[in-house]
Amino acid sequence: MYSGYTEKMARRRPNVIPPEDPFIEWLAWLMDNSIKIGPWRVGLDGLIGLVPGIGDMTASAVSTFIIIRAMQAGIPKSSVIRMVINVGLDSLAGSIPLFGDIFDFAFKSNTYNLQIYREALQGERRPMRDWLFITIICLILLLLVLLPIIGLFYLTRFLTSYL
Repeated sequence: MYSGYTEKMARRRPNVIPPEDPFIEWLAWLMDNSIKIGPWRVGLDGLIGLVPGIGDMTASAVSTFIIIRAMQAGIPKSSVIRMVINVGLDSLAGSIPLFGDIFDFAFKSNTYNLQIYREALQGERRPMRDWLFITIICLILLLLVLLPIIGLFYLTRFLTSYL
């Protein structure tokens, strides 16, 4: 169904980066799976995230290389946004003390982004699923912004009615 997309992409950008980009493959492996600890594999993302203040920002900056390569390859905007959300989630959750450190070791945003990158280049990615995910994330963020505002509104109405 989406195989024609790859052909359109190749016509639009004749120098499309091949699906197997050695640097990006290595970077995702290094950040997410390069260190074996017992039955688990972790990467530098979790270790860098242990550094207070700058660890998660540094890991996110390194993760943007995969996103930049995907943008250069001309994959759909929905896939790029999905990749940005993965890195943002990794950074946001990783900044929470203790929970974030565990999350950094468990959530492998670079591996997920590499998978999105490959699928989009091969035409196997369904943009509608990405747009649905993006819409759900936007609604959740909107709800997180509106709930405190609505709570404050009702709290002030409650307090002014008793004064």
